[in-house]
Amino acid sequence: MKIRSMTGFASGQGCLGAHSWSWEVRSVNAKGLDLRLRVPDWLEGLEAHLRKVMGNRLARGNVSLGLRVTRGEEGTGTLTLNKPLLTSVLTALAEAEALAQSAGVDLSVTSGADLLSIRGVLETTVTEDDPGPLVAALKEEFESLLSQFVQMREDEGAALAQVLRDQLAEVTRLTQLAAERAEARKPLVAEALKANLAKVLENADGVDANRVALELAMLAVKSDVTEEIDRLAAHVIAAEALLDTGDAVGRKFDFLMQEFNREANTLCSKALNSDLTSVGLELKAVIDQMREQVQNIE
Repeated sequence: MKIRSMTGFASGQGCLGAHSWSWEVRSVNAKGLDLRLRVPDWLEGLEAHLRKVMGNRLARGNVSLGLRVTRGEEGTGTLTLNKPLLTSVLTALAEAEALAQSAGVDLSVTSGADLLSIRGVLETTVTEDDPGPLVAALKEEFESLLSQFVQMREDEGAALAQVLRDQLAEVTRLTQLAAERAEARKPLVAEALKANLAKVLENADGVDANRVALELAMLAVKSDVTEEIDRLAAHVIAAEALLDTGDAVGRKFDFLMQEFNREANTLCSKALNSDLTSVGLELKAVIDQMREQVQNIE
């Protein structure tokens, strides 16, 4: 399985008989999988099927699916003659003609078209279609739509993975630079500790020299960044392994970025040197950029 982005979009259209449809699916980032479907209720069983299929192929993201189905005018029903109403109309018409004749009034001839144009004489009877064939067609087409959607997420995921690999390479470079500067500062730290020890001993009568030396040695240990540098290197290896594994690794990446950030913060706090501090700050900047990218991974 490839690295995927949680953002994506796909749309499709189709038709079957008198019915035509259009739908679109889109997604944005989310902590889990949140499916929001708008599907006509009369398409029995379709929504449950779509949820199951999407749940099997997607792991994370706020996913919205909209389906709109319309029906054409042709073939939607048959015309039926309302015989009782027509009988009533004819009876009324005959009475009207008889009254007109008795009054010496000539009425215009009433045509069949005139009679049929009277409201209610002709009724349209809508034939309810079996939704089964339409539901089956929609299910089949959705497989293609979902594949298109997943492919877009994979394409964006591939771009994300490349960005992350470049950033991991920069973290590796900065970690190596930090190791070099930490090694270069060792003589300076040792000289500073010796000078501090001498000052303390000169200005504090009766102070146990061994105790002071022990405290300074502990400070030297606390300022050592070897462990942080080793952990940063290990985190880079772990991140590259996640990228190679693929699958839905977004949550694992989230946790790993917290570990990256923790080591960079500790490195800065232990630096005691402007050159090493500047490297630590650069590391933090790159790690923050990585965290932004990781938020998009499924």
